[in-house]
Amino acid sequence: MAGGWELLGLIVLAGGAWLWLDGLKARDGGIAAARAACAAEGLQLLDDTVSLDSLRLARSDEGRVMLRRVYDFEYSDTGDNRRRGSVVLLGHRVVLLNVGLRLVPSERTLH
Repeated sequence: MAGGWELLGLIVLAGGAWLWLDGLKARDGGIAAARAACAAEGLQLLDDTVSLDSLRLARSDEGRVMLRRVYDFEYSDTGDNRRRGSVVLLGHRVVLLNVGLRLVPSERTLH
């Protein structure tokens, strides 16, 4: 039975490594989307990063179960204030980008 526990441990480690690497790729996509949205609106993306707010399972339009990640970021419209925005990814596809009161739906796929 010891071999079974070792195999289970390896599966859990491999799953954790996949989740971590996939999260890094999704985070990079979230940063790129936030950066592009801020540039398009004439805003400054502060700290040049996003932070994970939530992670859960969700279904795509095709019915596939995927990871839904919500990232928060801060931006400035005047250079001396901080405002909050968010970007929602389903898998690696940006499905919603929120910059202040402006909601920008997106069909862009991030690879």
